[in-house]
Amino acid sequence: MDGKRIPIVTDVKMTEADQKAYQINNSARKKGITHEEMVKVYNNWADKYDNDLRPGLYNGPEIVVNALTDCLTKDKRRNLKLLDVAAGTGRVGELLLKIGFECSMDALDPAEKMLDILKSKGIYKRTWHDSIGYHQTEIPKDEYDVVLSAGAMAEGHIPVAAIDEMVRILKPGGILITIIREEYLTKIEEYTGKLEHCFQKLVNEKKIKLVSRTVVPNYSFQNNGVVYIYEALSTK
Repeated sequence: MDGKRIPIVTDVKMTEADQKAYQINNSARKKGITHEEMVKVYNNWADKYDNDLRPGLYNGPEIVVNALTDCLTKDKRRNLKLLDVAAGTGRVGELLLKIGFECSMDALDPAEKMLDILKSKGIYKRTWHDSIGYHQTEIPKDEYDVVLSAGAMAEGHIPVAAIDEMVRILKPGGILITIIREEYLTKIEEYTGKLEHCFQKLVNEKKIKLVSRTVVPNYSFQNNGVVYIYEALSTK
C-alpha cells in the first residue's frame, strides 16, 4: 500500500543500561507473575520506560504500525477510529501521527502512570484505565475501525479472552492487529495451544477472517515476533 513505513532498527549492541532495561522487562513478565504485580512493575517503570525500551531493543510499535500501513491505502487513514490496547506511554500513537495518520485514537492500559505519560503527549482522544480480557470493558460493541496492540501478550499481561473482547468492540470490516513474541506461543501456558485456537474458533464462527500471519525478526530484544492481522466480518 502507499504511504510511509517506519524503519526497523536491527543493528543494536546492548549497553550496560540496556542490560538493566532487559532485566526490568523480564521482571514484568516473569513466570507466575500476577496481573496486579505486572501493573505495579509498569507503574514504577513509567518514567524511564520510553528511554529503556528504545527502538532496536523493542520494535513492537514500529512493526504494528507498519502492518497497519500495509493494510490501508492513504485515503482510508483519515477518518478511522482506532483503539491502542495496552498502549503504555503512547509510542504507537506517536508513530502513527509521524507518518500522517489523521485519525481518532483512543488508548487502553491498566497502568495509570503509563497512561499519565501518554496523556501528556496530547495524541489520544480518550483513555480507558482498564485491563482487557478479564471482564467486559465499558467500550460499546462495534466501536472501532481498528483495534491493535503491541507488547500486550506476555506472562501476567492479557489473557487469550482479550481477543474475544477486541473482536466485540471492532466494527464489521474493521482490522485487528496484534503481535506476540514467537517463543511465547510454546513457553507460556496462557497462550500455548490456546491463542491460535481462539483465532481459529472465531474464524469458524465467521466473526473474523485471517488477513495474514507473519513471523518477523527483531521484535523484542532480538527475538522473533508473530504478527496477526484479522478482519472483522459483518456476520459477527
